[in-house]
Amino acid sequence: MSIQHALLTSLLERPSTGYELANRFDHSIGYFWQATHQQIYRELARMTKAGWVVSTEDEEGGKRRKKIYQVQAQGRDELARWVAEPGGIAESSQALLIKLRAEAVMGPLGVHNELLRLIDHHKARLDVYLKIEQRDFSSVPLSVAQRLQHAVLRRGIMLEENWLKWADEVLPLVNPQVQ
Repeated sequence: MSIQHALLTSLLERPSTGYELANRFDHSIGYFWQATHQQIYRELARMTKAGWVVSTEDEEGGKRRKKIYQVQAQGRDELARWVAEPGGIAESSQALLIKLRAEAVMGPLGVHNELLRLIDHHKARLDVYLKIEQRDFSSVPLSVAQRLQHAVLRRGIMLEENWLKWADEVLPLVNPQVQ
């Protein structure tokens, strides 16, 4: 996932100075996508150059004039393109959270397709884990080493089950046809 898409989402939620954006980022999107203040300023410069955002000077900034960044049509288009694009599985959970926030601020962007794709992926992974559990840990008694291995597998099973439960709650929010 690109930090630029997280920044575009945050700026769509509220135009901000770089400093305000970095602070908001630290307290919201930053919980699942980390970026230093330096990275944020560097990306704002790139996004300005690309025409995705524009900055205006805050006249009430006092001695030190502040730049307030706002998303332009090209930035909206880029964010919509990215939301509709299937993500890689490795980054999917973090990217999905940003995509959901983007859809919340921009309206329907098709994130339900990504959610359905990820639901299928997590169901398949859960199925594999359950088959391993049945195959490797159904006999008793288990040694301490086997119980520890089973505990690791159980954690994976629980993560998948929890993710799928969460996805079942979110799906109707992004796809009203699913109730």
